Amino acid sequence: MPITEGVFLALRGLSANKLRSALTVLGIVIGITAVIALMSIGRGVQESVTAQFQGMGTNLIFVRPGSTTSGGVRSASGSSTTLTLEDAEALVDADRAPAVLAVAPERMTFGQVVAGPQNMNTRIVGVTPDYETVRNFTVADGEFVNNQQVQGRSTVALLGANVATTLFGDVSPVGQNIMINKRRFRVIGTLERKGGTGFGSQDEQIFIPITTLMYRLDAQRTARGGRTVSSINVQAVDEQSINEAVAQIGVILRERHRITREDDFTVMTQEDTLAAMQQVTGVMTLFLGAIAGISLLVGGIGIMNIMLVSVTERTREIGIRKALGAKRRDILTQFMIEATVLSVVGGALGIVFGALVANVIPMFMSQQGSTPLKTVVSPDIVLFAFGVSAAIGLFFGIYPSNRAAGLNPIEALRYE
Repeated sequence: MPITEGVFLALRGLSANKLRSALTVLGIVIGITAVIALMSIGRGVQESVTAQFQGMGTNLIFVRPGSTTSGGVRSASGSSTTLTLEDAEALVDADRAPAVLAVAPERMTFGQVVAGPQNMNTRIVGVTPDYETVRNFTVADGEFVNNQQVQGRSTVALLGANVATTLFGDVSPVGQNIMINKRRFRVIGTLERKGGTGFGSQDEQIFIPITTLMYRLDAQRTARGGRTVSSINVQAVDEQSINEAVAQIGVILRERHRITREDDFTVMTQEDTLAAMQQVTGVMTLFLGAIAGISLLVGGIGIMNIMLVSVTERTREIGIRKALGAKRRDILTQFMIEATVLSVVGGALGIVFGALVANVIPMFMSQQGSTPLKTVVSPDIVLFAFGVSAAIGLFFGIYPSNRAAGLNPIEALRYE
């Protein structure tokens, strides 16, 4: 039997009970819509994370405190206070670290910020002037922290884009005063928006001189009296110098910390950190797709159920066709085509509705005042969803089709 004739017979068979066929297609539509919508959310998160890391700067190396052991209990990596401002200054040595272009230590804490009737809790980051270029920040209004302010422990602050909007609205905050943990600071600038969702938006921060934070907001020193920092951002000369810079950083810090065995610091490149985050978001995307796949499985079972009912109802028709010379493969082809048509039509409609839902979700969240969520409907997601829908039709149509093709024509003709 030609394929075109098989398709015609399949469509005629499905149209005999339009409501039943439509409800079966609906199950596939819902499944495909869920797969595309959820996977587009996961892919959007992946791209947002990638954009955030790329916006941090180029050729970056992150040096963070390591872990310590106390009383036989090992703390988490980054929880110790082993890095100091003096360590950062030592890395600027051009003779010992020629692969290092710039160094920008930072010290972070949290604080309550008040400006008139407005207040919020946010991250307070102590920085040096090099932080602006190393971490790729751009001043939108005013100026960045300078060396004189760092040396003088000045009570000045730069506001991230979201912080400035929350505290001052559309009014320029430059020259205004704010209170950080009950201390008065003068706003010297605002930063351009860098965006980002989750994992800590870079626009939700306030920057002050690192020495101001150390001496006025969060005094903390090591056992040897060093001024502790949360991390040290290092920029390599170029991409080819990153590994060399990592090695030079390790040599300098091991010597300064008098390490003979295990390092009390960790060094990660920008690529390493990004790869780790992409792995996490990739697993999340697959997990979301697997959850949505459950609805596809239910839709496939619906196809099998409808096809079994159709075989039962059309047993006499099958007997007549076999008596007139129809072969087993003709009957098999007809019912397989019916199952495939149901899944393909459902898949096509599901792609349309899935794309619509993926585009509506960010708009809905924006109207509700929630954090913007990016969704990405990429061709591979669409092809995957459509391929799965077609495969479901074939898989769940095999048993009913075989059952129909295997009917004895004499018994089928007797069926009432």
